[in-house]
Amino acid sequence: MQGGTRLPFLLASVLVAAHAFAAPDEEALGKAEGYPICPEQPLRPETRCLVGLVSRWDEIHSTRKVARGPVVRPLKRASAEPEVRYRFANLEDARLDDYLSRTRTTGFLILEGDTILVERYQYDRRPEQRMASYSMAKTIVGMLVGIALADGSIRSIDDRADAYVPELAGTPYGETPIRHLLSMSSGVRFSETYGGSDDVATLARLSLGRESDGGAATVMPFRTRESRPGTRFNYSSADTQVLGLVLRAATGRTLADYLSERIWRPMGAEADASWTIDKGGYEVAFCCFNATVRDYARFGMLLANDGALDGRQIIPSRWVRAATTPPAKRFRPGQTGALHGYGYQTWIVSAGAKRQFVLWGLRGQNVFVDPASKLVMVNTSAGPLGDPGSGERLSLWYGVEESVGRMSARR
Repeated sequence: MQGGTRLPFLLASVLVAAHAFAAPDEEALGKAEGYPICPEQPLRPETRCLVGLVSRWDEIHSTRKVARGPVVRPLKRASAEPEVRYRFANLEDARLDDYLSRTRTTGFLILEGDTILVERYQYDRRPEQRMASYSMAKTIVGMLVGIALADGSIRSIDDRADAYVPELAGTPYGETPIRHLLSMSSGVRFSETYGGSDDVATLARLSLGRESDGGAATVMPFRTRESRPGTRFNYSSADTQVLGLVLRAATGRTLADYLSERIWRPMGAEADASWTIDKGGYEVAFCCFNATVRDYARFGMLLANDGALDGRQIIPSRWVRAATTPPAKRFRPGQTGALHGYGYQTWIVSAGAKRQFVLWGLRGQNVFVDPASKLVMVNTSAGPLGDPGSGERLSLWYGVEESVGRMSARR
């Protein structure tokens, strides 16, 4: 790390120590073994290896570096944490410590503008460790599509995927317009229930598990069209995988290099990130990006500013707004078969007239964003597959907004 980032790390260590308490399930998660990793179980690890997996992912999987730039965007630190309170189920006055004591949170950060209000780590994790994104990577892919569209690499999001990836010619995915891949409405049959025998398990084996040659081969099993593109929302990691193939072909760049050049370096990331690659050297687009908690927060704040930083437009503002707004009524919160709505590779939070959105990943990975208040909340986790803490985390987000709003009004 550059010298300018050492002081924040030291401050973070002091802050974490001041709030030390036993995190849940420490022994089951492998505390006595130093939170090990299980290289022999890369797809469905034992519980004792989960903390190691989500914080040392690139020691298990093959990855490509997403290089940071020479200039780190500094983050200030508030002199005191806000008193965060929230309501959830029968808890009328829960606090942040209550949340952390009940959830397998590995890293947690609240950013307001360029100021860190809260930064916590559990299970002996550290600020410099790269945390696994799981499906939060989908939003990164969505933003890269917007950049590729603006620079002319992608001519139109109404182009079909096979206009860029000829290997998909003659398949339902090849015949699907990019627009409907972005909104998870390809119409291609795909099941994603995380039971181990669904379609996403097949996709994971062919890409992460390297049981295919990679690239287009990872989506070839999914060849049944159930509905006309754009007519029905169906969350599908294969849709994002195809977007990754389109980006690679259209830009002539690996996703990691394109991300580094167009977002990671200009936004002032403080650390290199990494992205998992398949057997053919293609990034696994639907998941498996890895970055520090602070850099996830920087990315969230870039989106809160509609893609701008210090007067420079890094991601086109119109694209960020389009990607974080439901494209039609059927994509609004409550209409997708889920509590949240959907934009372009990004979940939309139900917040009345306000535009709020969230990057969402398996096992409890989130970046919540409120553009109006310039507030970002990052949560990384070693939770179970079903993510039973998601409801409380949403309640916490609403509580953070109220608590920080009260604090801001007093300033």
